[in-house]
Amino acid sequence: MDKEFQVEDGLVVSMEYTLTVDDEIFDSADSTDPIEFIQGIGNIIPGLERELYGMKIGESKDIVVASEDGYGEIDEESYVELAPDEFPDDIPLEVGVTIEMDDEDDNHLEATIDEVGDDYVVLNFNHPLAGKALHFSIKIAAIREATAEEIEHQHVHYDDLEDEE
Repeated sequence: MDKEFQVEDGLVVSMEYTLTVDDEIFDSADSTDPIEFIQGIGNIIPGLERELYGMKIGESKDIVVASEDGYGEIDEESYVELAPDEFPDDIPLEVGVTIEMDDEDDNHLEATIDEVGDDYVVLNFNHPLAGKALHFSIKIAAIREATAEEIEHQHVHYDDLEDEE
């Protein structure tokens, strides 16, 4: 008989969810492609992870995650003003355009153009969901033990499972 798992640290959790922000569906994962993560190591936002403990396969729950337990509050220091001539010609300087770049340490950064003036462009480096309450409707689809390699690497390995079948 299979062990009946409940969500606890070190287990791989497969979860279906719908994320609603400001009354609009922002993201989802259904039964055909649930998200998978190792519980307790920070693979998902802290406020959501904390609410999953003790849940069993097939259980559903609605969870509201406050911004401080999700993607954080809006950081006013994460806005940067640049001159328009600092941008390549192929980037449209329009509010809402997302720009990907690397900093001097080769860290990948993403910013959204927040404001455009005649002699300035304001980039917002905050996460798009910073400052927002996150409304999750979730269902635990599956729970299994993580492999030693998954624990060592701190993320789910899909290839390992295919090799075992």
